Amino acid sequence: MSSLEIWLAVAQFATLVLALGLIYRPLGDYIARTFTSTKHLKIERGLYRLVGVNGDSEQSWGAYLRGVLAFSAVGVLLVYLIQRLQAVLPYSLGFPAIPEGLSFNTAVSFVTNTNWQSYSPDVTMGYTVQLIGLAVQNFVSAGVGLAVAIALIRGFSRRSTGTIGNFWVDLTRGVLRILLPLSFIAAIVLIAGGVIQNVAGFTDVTTVAGGTQSIPGGPVASQEAIKLLGTNGGGFFNVNSAHPFENPTPWTNLFEILLMLAIPFSLPRTFGTMVGDKRQGYAILAAMGAIFVVSLTALTVFEAIGSGSGPMAAGGAMEGKEQRFGIFASTLFGTSSTITSTGAVDSMHDSYTSLGGMMTMFNMMLGEIAPGGVGAGLYGMLVIAIITVFIAGLLVGRTPEYLGKKLGPREIKLASLYILTTPTIVLAGTALSFAIPAVRADVESTSIWNPGLHGFSEVLYAFTSAGNNNGSAFAGITANTPWFNTALGVAMLLGRFIPIVFVLALAGSLASQGKVPVTAGTLPTHRPQFVGLLVGVVLIVVALTYFPVLALGPLAEGLQ
Repeated sequence: MSSLEIWLAVAQFATLVLALGLIYRPLGDYIARTFTSTKHLKIERGLYRLVGVNGDSEQSWGAYLRGVLAFSAVGVLLVYLIQRLQAVLPYSLGFPAIPEGLSFNTAVSFVTNTNWQSYSPDVTMGYTVQLIGLAVQNFVSAGVGLAVAIALIRGFSRRSTGTIGNFWVDLTRGVLRILLPLSFIAAIVLIAGGVIQNVAGFTDVTTVAGGTQSIPGGPVASQEAIKLLGTNGGGFFNVNSAHPFENPTPWTNLFEILLMLAIPFSLPRTFGTMVGDKRQGYAILAAMGAIFVVSLTALTVFEAIGSGSGPMAAGGAMEGKEQRFGIFASTLFGTSSTITSTGAVDSMHDSYTSLGGMMTMFNMMLGEIAPGGVGAGLYGMLVIAIITVFIAGLLVGRTPEYLGKKLGPREIKLASLYILTTPTIVLAGTALSFAIPAVRADVESTSIWNPGLHGFSEVLYAFTSAGNNNGSAFAGITANTPWFNTALGVAMLLGRFIPIVFVLALAGSLASQGKVPVTAGTLPTHRPQFVGLLVGVVLIVVALTYFPVLALGPLAEGLQ
């Protein structure tokens, strides 16, 4: 990278940090007020009557979990049916019904906030499916993650109640008071920046060379806003945010990065406000920010010093990147997308250098906690914080406590099971893809176009993305096959809801406790020492879990 490119990179990053700093307090406090207010809006009261919910009632963690699972199950069924009925729906653009396997995979994908896409959206789905099916799930799936995070915060803040709020109230408020108004504003900004918003269908135009090309239209800006703000990631077009209709200019690219990070980086403020100690929020924010900066730096360096005559002539590894963005804007977007649970792309991760591609994979393997997805990133980091406090307690021989709550065997078992769930799903799915002879033959002959170490990395990336509910892919793999539609669909379901079970059980266990007074033996969890220990635990857990499989794929490829 030239000195000019370096200065431009510094300017972009500084602008992003400044924008996040400006919204951290007002947005974080607004989210806290949203979920602590005792007043219901008129439209909210109407929705509660419609579904038979008492908005003033409280739920145990079991009842809260049943609400999450029931709502999500209905969502999967509805999105599946809408896809299967596409041919008879208005604004189908003449597209046929979507096949059963792909419909299942896509329904699960959007309900779990993954937005994995084994198809080309602009030539597969009409406007009705995109708007009523997929865009709606972009809102409510993000709302579910936000609700679960708030439930866990209540577990820390409440004393001897055993209740953690009301799922239906939390979901409704998250969608109506936070996601909808912010998405409306974001969509207006994107339209002003050149993102299209219409129902024009396909327009045939004559190219400069005299040929004919069919140009797609669509309600893109409205879906783009919530896909990023809700850390969903599913694109309206096949190349996602690399398409000029989704992401026209460098400044819209930076704005889209801001949308991905806005809510996840503001939630630590919400956490600190709701537990009554804003310093705790700053500690979580510092840990998230430190991991983010290190990851971004590593990915940028790997892409800027890409080896080979081609990258050297181009001034860096430019394969798969948009010329209008360059290396740093691409790595900033890629880091933001994979270290949250967004999965949107403005460059092709499959074309990154081997070690650069490994970093995008590693970001997801962290559990997407720095800052992670809407809600999911915060509750993931809080689970790691519980493990960190437990380890610190072992080191000094004291009973671990966090925010006035004792961490006994039940809490540590739940936190440990949370951490083990996703690696089990990722590694099992990858192993089965090569261990079952018939499946391996199909994967190697149909899905993998780049055999060898890189082909293994493509499969590992797919299950890492699905199990962590990210949705991005090494695009060289063909995933619209019976095996991948089914296996990745199952991985998305398990990767989303099994951790939620443990988080809500943990919230219920914490809420049933009283508050333990602070003593001389209490570990301060708002100081730099704790932040450093927290970051260390994150890195050690991931390194010990995933290093062997990374050594078989991207690391081995990068060291060749």
